[in-house]
Amino acid sequence: MIKKEQRERIYSLDIMRGLVIILMALDHVRDFWSVESFSPLDLTQTYPEYFFTRWITHFCAPVFVFLAGTSAFLYHHKIKDTKALSKFLLVRGLWLIFIEIMVVNSSWALGFFWSEWGFTLQVIWALGIGMIVMAGLVYFSDKVILIIGLLILFGHNLLNPVVPEDLGSFGWIWKMLHERGWQSLNEQGDWGVYFAYPIIPWIGVMAVGYVFGHIMLFEKQKRTRWLLRLSIAAIVLFIVLRFTNWYGDTTDWQSQKTGLFTLMSFINTQKYPPSLLYLLMTLGPSFLLLILFEKRSTKIFEILRVFGRVPFFFYVLHFIFIHLTSLVYFKLVHGQWFDLVSTQSKNWPAFYEPSLLRLYLAWLGTIVCFYFICKWYDRYKSTHQHWWLKYL
Repeated sequence: MIKKEQRERIYSLDIMRGLVIILMALDHVRDFWSVESFSPLDLTQTYPEYFFTRWITHFCAPVFVFLAGTSAFLYHHKIKDTKALSKFLLVRGLWLIFIEIMVVNSSWALGFFWSEWGFTLQVIWALGIGMIVMAGLVYFSDKVILIIGLLILFGHNLLNPVVPEDLGSFGWIWKMLHERGWQSLNEQGDWGVYFAYPIIPWIGVMAVGYVFGHIMLFEKQKRTRWLLRLSIAAIVLFIVLRFTNWYGDTTDWQSQKTGLFTLMSFINTQKYPPSLLYLLMTLGPSFLLLILFEKRSTKIFEILRVFGRVPFFFYVLHFIFIHLTSLVYFKLVHGQWFDLVSTQSKNWPAFYEPSLLRLYLAWLGTIVCFYFICKWYDRYKSTHQHWWLKYL
C-alpha cells in the first residue's frame, strides 16, 4: 500500500510538470511562429482566443518553480543529508544559470549567447538563483523556511513603490531583484542584460514549495484533504483580493465592453515580477490538479508523465527546435528566410500574417516530436549512471 501511494504521489508530480512544460512550449511556439504586433494581454487590442493562448501559460513558471522546491524537499527526505542537498542545490543552481546564458540565449539568437544588444535572464536563471538561495536556507528549520517564503509571497508587493531610479547607480540591483528591466554593461550603453525574471518573488515560491513537500509525504487521504484546503484557500483569497482591488497586484481590474472581457481583466494579473494575486491564481487550481492526477491512470496522463520526468531536457532543446522549424517553414511556404523573433513588426514582410491555427499546429507537431525524444532520453537516463545526467 505504501509503495502504491508513493508511486501515485510521484506520478502526480511528474504529470503536473509534464503539463506545465508543454504549456510553456505553447507560449514559445507563439514567439517563433505567430505573434501579433500587440501584446495578447492588451485588452484594448487583443481578442479572446489570443488572450487565453497567452494566459493559460501563466501557470507554467509558478508551478515549475514551486515543484522545484518540492523536489528538493523529497530529495532531502530520501538522502537525509542536509550538506549533500545543499551542495547539490548550489551546483545545480550555478549550472542552470550557465545554461540560461550560454544555451537558451543562443537558441533564441541562433548564434552566440549574446545578441547585438545583449542577453536575457529568464525563468531558468530565476530557478538557478532560487536553488542557490535554498542551498543556504535548507540549514534552517522547515518552519523558518516556510515563514520566509510566506513573507516574500505575501509581502513583496509592498515593495512596488520602489523603482530602480531610487537607488541611483545601484538601480541595476533592483531590476535583478524586483523590477525587470534592461541594464547596460558597457560604456556606450548599447549592450547589456535584460532581467526578465526578478528573483525575489521566485525565491519565495521555491521556499514555500520546499515545505509543501511535507504534504506530499502524507498518506493519500490526508494529502488529498490538505491539497483541497490549500486550493480553496488560494482561490477564495484570490477572488476576494482581486474583487476588492485592495492589495496584491499593480493593476486593478475594470469593467469592460463585454462580460468576457471583464473576466479577462479580472484574471489579467502581473507576471513580471509575479504578484501575489498572480501566484494565488495559478497555484490554487494546480493543487486541485494534483488531486486529479492521483485519481486514476489514463493514457493522456502517461503521455504527460513522459515530459514531466525530463522537463529540463525538454526545455533546453525545444527552443532550437521551434526556432529552426519556423525558419524552414517560412522558407518552404513563402520562399524567404524569416526570423519572427529578431524582426520588428514594422519590418515584417508582406506575406506574414499571424495565425492561431498555424501556432497550434506547430505546437502540436513539436509535442509529438518531443514525446519520442523525451521517452528515449528518459529510458537512457534510467539505465545509465553518468554524473551529468542528474543535472539535465
